[in-house]
Amino acid sequence: MLKIKTLFLIFISSSSFSFAQNCNCESNFQWVKKTFEENDAGYQYVIDKKGISAYQAHNNDFLNKIKNKKTDLECAQTIYEWLKFFRSGHFSINMIEKDNQQPQSQPVASENNKTETVKIDIEKFKKEVVSKKDSDIEGIWEVQPYTIGIKKIGDVYKGFIIQSGAENWKPYELKLTLNADKTKGTYYLRNKSGQEINNIRFIGKNYLEINEFTLKRVSPKFEKEEGIETYFEATRAEKPFLKEINKTTLLLRIPSFNGALKKDIDSVITANQSKIESTENLIVDIRNNGGGSDNSFAKIIPYIYTNPIRSVRTQFYSTKLNNQRMLDLYENYQKYGISPEDREYLKKSYDKLSKNLGKFVSLQDDGKIVGINKMDKISPYPKNVGIIINEGNGSTAEEFLLAAKQSKKVKLFGTTTAGVLDISNMYFVASPCNEFKLGYSLSKSFRIPDMAIDGKGIQPDYFIDKTIPDYQWIDHVSDILNEK
Repeated sequence: MLKIKTLFLIFISSSSFSFAQNCNCESNFQWVKKTFEENDAGYQYVIDKKGISAYQAHNNDFLNKIKNKKTDLECAQTIYEWLKFFRSGHFSINMIEKDNQQPQSQPVASENNKTETVKIDIEKFKKEVVSKKDSDIEGIWEVQPYTIGIKKIGDVYKGFIIQSGAENWKPYELKLTLNADKTKGTYYLRNKSGQEINNIRFIGKNYLEINEFTLKRVSPKFEKEEGIETYFEATRAEKPFLKEINKTTLLLRIPSFNGALKKDIDSVITANQSKIESTENLIVDIRNNGGGSDNSFAKIIPYIYTNPIRSVRTQFYSTKLNNQRMLDLYENYQKYGISPEDREYLKKSYDKLSKNLGKFVSLQDDGKIVGINKMDKISPYPKNVGIIINEGNGSTAEEFLLAAKQSKKVKLFGTTTAGVLDISNMYFVASPCNEFKLGYSLSKSFRIPDMAIDGKGIQPDYFIDKTIPDYQWIDHVSDILNEK
């Protein structure tokens, strides 16, 4: 049988129950408030912690804000801020797109969004930069879909289009400006509107970050820096991969535990089994992995396991609306890829929940609040496992860390995680006017309150402070694992 949590991580939606049909922001807010109060598994836990008076003051404040919201987008954003009173994740409020709703078009250039033309001989500039020995900002750079030249003209660095894949951008047009000390400037977006530059940094000799954009050097050419190349390979990866860092260290990058990536994760591990089982150190980089399905990390556990893993289970809050999710899964089991065996378990769970309305219910057959995973063997390799974490890790990624850190082989490196795990298993319901979809949570961990993760996160064993830039984290962890 599948793990209970794996079954319940299938996200499904429900039609809303009846409620006042006056479709404005205030009525939608009142529906969200009522639905959340009556059904969310974490609602009462937070009220008990913060107090009812704080909650009432919060409601009064937001009701005044809600009354002034004119658009659905403003309404959704304000309701989202209201929901943050309870926790930082495992909730959502989204607008429902109508069939006749026109898709939002990409911003286009207007008469007011014109940029100047830089007067320069591009061919001459290309020849000049080839011979440059300094790895400074002047040169030719790529950031999709542009090739940009940057040259100091007077007291200002000007970036100009050399080649463009965007129809509204032509060669010689000004793409960015920077002052003499390269601390301030303007970057012109695809629609030619100006964005103030508030972040600029060199990453090695071949990369330049400007706000959220990363420019890669084309000319002059400098030798590749393997650590930095690996960093960018990892941060840009959409699927898992494994590569050799050095003779004693492998890097396994897992950008997400999304259930759709389970096959890819398993495939990477299977294809590299002999390498993993013969290499001393393994680095698992899960930075910004926001979670997914517990089954996605199942194949990793045997390589990092040293002793029985204790997993604290969850309990589900039983209400008619919440229990409908279980019934929907049961009735539409083929749609969600659920086996006949697991389908019967869903019906059994629905019946148990229905008999305990208004209560938290454990759905484990053995009735225990802790599951213990004991394996037959301990793999001699890898000997040391370093898992790189940051504030972008939540949900199933944190579940993985709670299991992994029980191994004697494992150390966590980085910064504290997001802290979004205790209240989980989301359910999505449409508003009465079918304008919004509310996501809230059905389950609460038995860890609460003795080892709550929400709002706290999981701390690393080795804190990586700001003096070590993110593009050096992999090398930093490798150095520690290889230190004799």
